[in-house]
Amino acid sequence: MMPSQTEPFIEARDLLLRLHDDYDAAVREFRWPVMDRFNWALDYFDHLPADGLALWCIGEAEEKLTFGQLRARSNQVANHLRALGVGRGDRVMLLLPNVRQLWEAMLALIKLGAVFSPSPTLLTETEISDRFARGRMRHAIVGSLLAGRLANIPGGFTRIAIGGAPGWHRFEDAYDAPTTFVPDGETLANDPLVLYFTSGTTAKPKLVLHTHQSYPVGLLTAMYAYGLQPNDLCFGIAPPGWAAHVYGLFAV
Repeated sequence: MMPSQTEPFIEARDLLLRLHDDYDAAVREFRWPVMDRFNWALDYFDHLPADGLALWCIGEAEEKLTFGQLRARSNQVANHLRALGVGRGDRVMLLLPNVRQLWEAMLALIKLGAVFSPSPTLLTETEISDRFARGRMRHAIVGSLLAGRLANIPGGFTRIAIGGAPGWHRFEDAYDAPTTFVPDGETLANDPLVLYFTSGTTAKPKLVLHTHQSYPVGLLTAMYAYGLQPNDLCFGIAPPGWAAHVYGLFAV
């Protein structure tokens, strides 16, 4: 059963699913859900049918994970990150391609109440250093081949690498952690969640901060625009670092 604080979100989602072929009615009847407390991972994702297909990774190795498997994996990652010092409100740079661990990490960070910043893997050392400083990052989760780009960043930030790297914690150690997770408190709907940087096409990239309500609730826009229905497969090719990356693949 979904927690009661999720009801406005569920009602808005169900209305858009029901009116997906009636644009005028959707415009007329839809209201943005307003909530005091909301954590998309804990209050919504974790309550989806455990045996439903949640993620299908296609690449050198093909993987399929159910909602139940991702719930357990993200709980393990959340417990592991908490043990490494990642806490509520901490800012975490994610420098990962579209791999399974990226989705495990994002769900885990939502559960922890941390603020994650998905970043393009094409960033240079200078660009990473700039984002680290202006974004006040305290932790980094990266692919092992990208760890060297953070070698000259000063400070004692937490270093976590997929597959490990010299001087870095191994992300995979999370799979020894418990599969149940207990949050340290409630998540307020207006708590910060995602920190993006704009493309910087015409000027230096600017910071854009989304809250727990504004971003997951905004996924309703993607769901309606794409015409997604339960059990549909959505092929996401947007790279991390673009808002459409998470909008597209976390679209309910």
